[in-house]
Amino acid sequence: MRFSKIFSMIATLLLVVGVSKTPAQDPPQESSSKPASPPDDMKPKPSAQQKKDSATQNPPDQPTWDPLRAEKDLEVGQYYMRRGDVDAAIDRFQDATTAKPGYAIPFRFLGEAQEKKGLKKQAIKSYQRYLDLYPHAEDGEKIRKKIEKLYKEVEKEKRN
Repeated sequence: MRFSKIFSMIATLLLVVGVSKTPAQDPPQESSSKPASPPDDMKPKPSAQQKKDSATQNPPDQPTWDPLRAEKDLEVGQYYMRRGDVDAAIDRFQDATTAKPGYAIPFRFLGEAQEKKGLKKQAIKSYQRYLDLYPHAEDGEKIRKKIEKLYKEVEKEKRN
């Protein structure tokens, strides 16, 4: 079995165990002079900005470098790309570059997502970083051609 599959199974198990909380585990209600909070269906719904995915961010007391999180971010980012959610994929690939900065693969995927979104300058930077980290990549020539094509497109846009 591949390491990522094992990690995925463990993460799923932990998620299921952590979510399936029985009422017996809830702490007893304390009496206080504060009014009770409104039920969940009465609370205002969070906006799109408030719904930012914080699952990929380490708490302040944890180190930023986390290769396991980087692998999971890559896996989830690729899933988002297949689903067509390029923005979510970009977020996950950027998180992977933060979690494991010297790892080349997230930069290639980030470049692809940025290119698909039309962020040509950022895609050039991501592809270039990929080649800097992995100069003898099997797809290196293909990536160099993509960079050259994107440079031409950016220059053409500048002239117009």
